[in-house]
Amino acid sequence: MHYPPETASIMLLARMVAMVKQAKDKGRWKKLFSQFCSRTANEEEEIVHKLIGDRFKGQLESLRHLFTDALYDDCLSQWFTREGFRSLFALVGTNGQGIGTSSLSQWVHGCDALELAAPLREELDSFIDQLYKDIERETGDFLNCEGSGLYILQSCCNHSCVPNAESSFPENNFLLHLTALQDIEAGEEICITYLDCCQRERSRHSRHRALRENYLFKCSCPKCESQAGDPDVSSEEEEEDEGDAEAGAGAGAGAGANLEDEMTEV
Repeated sequence: MHYPPETASIMLLARMVAMVKQAKDKGRWKKLFSQFCSRTANEEEEIVHKLIGDRFKGQLESLRHLFTDALYDDCLSQWFTREGFRSLFALVGTNGQGIGTSSLSQWVHGCDALELAAPLREELDSFIDQLYKDIERETGDFLNCEGSGLYILQSCCNHSCVPNAESSFPENNFLLHLTALQDIEAGEEICITYLDCCQRERSRHSRHRALRENYLFKCSCPKCESQAGDPDVSSEEEEEDEGDAEAGAGAGAGAGANLEDEMTEV
């Protein structure tokens, strides 16, 4: 069964609890999970994770009660307290690595690498375009196998808007590869980006907003420092998104759905 991608964080929380409950050495697994950052706020910068504030307080409490009824175990009693569950949710929100794999995309990538005469290339491209349309008609938006995972070593990498390494899944499964994007000197810090491709191209103000809300820090990478004098205005794309969100917020029952969608994005 292919679960919708927005359920990934919830399923990951459940799996964490199940792994500890079923383990012979429960202490080892609890220690492993404790290595991930799980703070809900940055007091120094006065930043609170966007999913832990008052906006989603009711949803988080309902989720905590459901988890307690279904999965409670004395060895993990701290995880089921109000503050413990907030920290657990922040852990997944901060460290969860999105996983997207597709055997079809791998095949298409192989087709792209073929050396073909122009007429054959045009015929193949046309076939692939139609194939995607036919599959999408049957599967909707869930074409890829998507999910979320926790990776201890990768989670140790700090963010940079100009990273020298990237995370990827070239084997088309859950195995994460950390690959250098340039030569990295001995002793040089390995940095990845916590932003997607579109976010990285937005203004410094927009990037900082995304990083504050989701990762609780203010970026001071070389790119951000070089743009320190830029106006504190959002990118055009973000302004359009905000306008759509405001329009949706005034649509009565639709506002609740918008909140729910944003909460499950993590």
